[in-house]
Amino acid sequence: MFEFGRDLRKLFERARESDDLGWLELIGADLLEAEARSQSTDAGRVSCARPHDAWMRASALWREHARRTGRRDSLERAAGAASDAARQARNPGHALAAALEAVEIHLASFDLFGGPERLDAAMRDLNGLSCERPRNRAWSAALRARLGARRAALEEAPPIAEAIGLFDAALRQAGALPPCLADELRLERAALALETGVARADASLLDQAGRDLGELVEAAAPEQRPITRARALTLAAAGMKGLAALAGDATAGAAGQAMFAAAADQFTPDHSPLDWVAVTLAGAGARPALAPLRQAEAMAQEPGLILGALARERRVAAEVLLTAALGDLDGLDGLTRTLRARAADRTRPPIDWAADQIALAHVVRARTRLTGVVDRTLGMMLAEAALTAREQGAPALADRAETLARDALTA
Repeated sequence: MFEFGRDLRKLFERARESDDLGWLELIGADLLEAEARSQSTDAGRVSCARPHDAWMRASALWREHARRTGRRDSLERAAGAASDAARQARNPGHALAAALEAVEIHLASFDLFGGPERLDAAMRDLNGLSCERPRNRAWSAALRARLGARRAALEEAPPIAEAIGLFDAALRQAGALPPCLADELRLERAALALETGVARADASLLDQAGRDLGELVEAAAPEQRPITRARALTLAAAGMKGLAALAGDATAGAAGQAMFAAAADQFTPDHSPLDWVAVTLAGAGARPALAPLRQAEAMAQEPGLILGALARERRVAAEVLLTAALGDLDGLDGLTRTLRARAADRTRPPIDWAADQIALAHVVRARTRLTGVVDRTLGMMLAEAALTAREQGAPALADRAETLARDALTA
């Protein structure tokens, strides 16, 4: 007789021993945290047969938990586990793997909280490594490509061709990587090609991005890789909506919005909170509903978290639209007091300060429209916010400030 429950448990146990951590997409953030804690406990036991491998796995689990939730303590636990893996290294290959995991943690920390110094630290660490084993060599190439893309995003004249070339070189070696790492590489190349293709109207880059995303969506079955599928759908939707806006094609814009909805349907908010926040923010239109933005803000409360700052700015912008539509000057005054009090707190991270400055600018513009009184500090407010956001490695937030500044000039 086929014993479904027992066979499922066997398959799950076998997956837990695999080098490919794609199975993590099937468990929610809470269970992922429990797995990370259990793995750390097992790795720390005297009886652990392979402590280096156990600590490496613990680090990867904690790092993925941080990516999904934005929790700093999970990043710290990942770093501690990687350090323990380095101490338990028994050969040069072990030591290199632990060093590459440390670079992954720098990269994850930058993605969550910004700070170009984290990219600099990652690049210094990576440049100091010499990898001989095929897997470590492929892992190093993948990290170099991903770092190159982030550094390009921070430069005024980004070396896009060089960054794409690094991805192409890394993907030629991707056969030595676990499938989940190869998929991450394809996702990031597609994101870079898509953003650049839209900005430059480059058909070849758009074709490349479309091929990568199509293959990822096709390969990532919803019952096996829901998060990868959702991320690929989100990128495809963003590209379609961006091109539709440039072409003035309402039908294509509606199709892009439907793809955002499909991406959000792949998993629940508690399964991967920050992925849900990212989909929600990407799919929010010019007049978004306030309730999902409030939920997104509540799910990304960690101080200094880039997605949290973006969610808060978008929530205030939506709230200002509603308040101004009612002609409620008292409501706008309340928002102003709250935002000025937050801005006066010198202990808050710069990214949070920049988001609050942009949010305050929304209030200032609304008051101007209602009263006709122009606030001459608006331009400086937005310029400082954009500069701070870019310096901190949050270009999406800087773009919000610059777009608002342009809109204010043409209003």
